[in-house]
Amino acid sequence: MKRLKYVLLFLGVLFLLFRISTLIIRLPSYSIKTSGKLYIVSKVTENVQVFDLFSGKEIAEISIDMLSHEAVKISNEQKIVLTNFGNSNKNNIKIINTKTNSLEKVFNKKIYGNGIVALPEKEKVAIIDYVSNDLVVLNIENDSIEKQISTEQEKSHLVVLHPKKPIAYVTNINSSSISVIDLNLNKVIKIIVCGLGRKGIDITPDGSEIWVTNINENSITVIDTTNYTITNTLTSGNESLKLSFSIDGKYCLVANATDGTVSVFNQQTKKDIKTIYLHGKTTLLEKLLYHTPRPVNILMHPNGLYAYVANSNADKIEVIDMKTFKIISTIGTGRVPDAMVFIH
Repeated sequence: MKRLKYVLLFLGVLFLLFRISTLIIRLPSYSIKTSGKLYIVSKVTENVQVFDLFSGKEIAEISIDMLSHEAVKISNEQKIVLTNFGNSNKNNIKIINTKTNSLEKVFNKKIYGNGIVALPEKEKVAIIDYVSNDLVVLNIENDSIEKQISTEQEKSHLVVLHPKKPIAYVTNINSSSISVIDLNLNKVIKIIVCGLGRKGIDITPDGSEIWVTNINENSITVIDTTNYTITNTLTSGNESLKLSFSIDGKYCLVANATDGTVSVFNQQTKKDIKTIYLHGKTTLLEKLLYHTPRPVNILMHPNGLYAYVANSNADKIEVIDMKTFKIISTIGTGRVPDAMVFIH
């Protein structure tokens, strides 16, 4: 009995040391200094964290009281507009004032908002209503809905704008398609059928291509925007969600949620040139020490030097050096980070 007590005590001490080591290893470590503030939306804790990218410190935390995973800046970066997702009782749009870092306004129209982009016109955004399957143009200044354009598809999700033309591209998950919408004509001008489970979307900085992920096929569809033809189908990692082009347009980073990786594609050659592994899946020791990684979103710093990846399971933002394609810092967040907005 005495020996058993010593064995149990020894095992208890080992377990305690292991847990302490795990907590220490999992601590975020931010070691770079760069310009701007990063606004991080955490879905489960329903707040927005404001992180100063130069000092490496959290400077504010804003409660939004809704499940949000899409956000965009407007009004010369003085406001951030957030859509609600996952809670039909709070299906509203909220606006954060970036000068006071406080909730400024609630837009109480009945919109089940998901994807959102800022329009060239001041105080206007386009939001994808995933219930009505409409692209809704909101005027934030006077609280009005100016347009509702049907996507003509099912479970419309995310949206990007052409950088030079009044054209919006909307992903439709259930229809496995892209709706091409002319914002001057206020109608769909083309439906592009893609792979199964249409999800993430981004457009090259010059507007020549849109890349979209197919989560049920683990692939990426490349579409020429001049004639809306599919030019390439690329193999991605498991459950590829969001993707984002580098500021110079040379690379496309893809978040593979189930794999816990980020793929780096060369935009010109369409080759997968690098796989970035987030800590937690490569070895047995990593699996024991870290949370299972789940990258879900990517945001590029305007200076082109860094990419920020929301690791939702680990409650961290992973910072990738865009020269070496290596993780060089981490930022601790609330529960389940997703959307990010950069403010100068």
